[in-house]
Amino acid sequence: MTKPTVCVSIVTFNSARYIGRCLEEILCQEGVNLEVIVADNGSTDDTRQTLRRFRGRIRTILHGRNLGFAEAQNTVIRSSSSDWVLTLNPDVLVEPGFVRALVEAGETDPGTGTVCGKLRAIGPGFVPLDSPRIDSAGIYFTPALRHFDRGWHEPDVDAYNQPEYVFGATAAAALYRRRMIEDVSIDGAFFDPDFFVYREDADVAWRAQLLGWRCLYTPAVLAYHVRTMNPWNRRSVPSALNMHSVKNRFLMRIKNATGGLYRACGLPMTLRDAVVVGASLLWEPTSLVAFWRVLRCLPRTLKQRKIIMGRRRAADHALARWFQWKPAAFPAVPVVDLAASWDSTPHAAPPAQRADLPA
Repeated sequence: MTKPTVCVSIVTFNSARYIGRCLEEILCQEGVNLEVIVADNGSTDDTRQTLRRFRGRIRTILHGRNLGFAEAQNTVIRSSSSDWVLTLNPDVLVEPGFVRALVEAGETDPGTGTVCGKLRAIGPGFVPLDSPRIDSAGIYFTPALRHFDRGWHEPDVDAYNQPEYVFGATAAAALYRRRMIEDVSIDGAFFDPDFFVYREDADVAWRAQLLGWRCLYTPAVLAYHVRTMNPWNRRSVPSALNMHSVKNRFLMRIKNATGGLYRACGLPMTLRDAVVVGASLLWEPTSLVAFWRVLRCLPRTLKQRKIIMGRRRAADHALARWFQWKPAAFPAVPVVDLAASWDSTPHAAPPAQRADLPA
């Protein structure tokens, strides 16, 4: 049997501290046909010298400037033709068998477009923590349209040890099916270049849900992630990243929010918007430019929304069930049973059941 092909897509920007160790671990993966492509966004540290050590084992795309995470990932994805694409941050270490386990999980269900494993937290410099803690077990949305990593910073004990369908995956280590990438891309872009950095994975997850694709979480094998940005340490990260976070909150909503979601979550969404605007005015004025950038992006964003909504397959109630105050997840039942549980209406049919999508 032919091994599935996987492109490992890594974007670097001054990542010399981590990229060497990350590549060493990913190049040891077995059981799949692996192609590793690194796009460097104009690093000024020793990142490119480190990449030269791997010449002949990886392919590099060297950008003269920082294109942002989203567009740099797009350049890698467009340059490959693999069955699957694994986006991987340079500050992630994978355990042996990680890639193969993700692919095997994804191939159990043709309607699964994204697969994610269990990420554990690890300290700066890849220093192990005193006790194991979760970094991510998939992402979820609240009714206020905030998105978080399931289990973040919780002790890794008994929770998150079963395969489940979740809303989406963090792009720090997410496996995407090529057929889904092609299905949900707009104007050849999988990640929205206007996002530059932050929330681009949540935007893809939301778009995939609208178009009927599922995301499968499997705890079969581990990876370890050094997280440098989370919702609780805004003051410790560059102001530009916070600005993009604010901008992308509104771009993501303009593109993806449906009337049914507004009816179900309108009040908490509006209250959170007021908090974001007020905080930008009173405490974080560097983020005020985000609102100007939203206006500049608006014509293109509205065009994207028209395309997404014109191809939407998921019903309002199927989407609303994901927006909960506690992390929403559903059992990973066999494909036959899952297909039977979906509505019989055309909009709710999963991709595996539709004649106009690959089975």
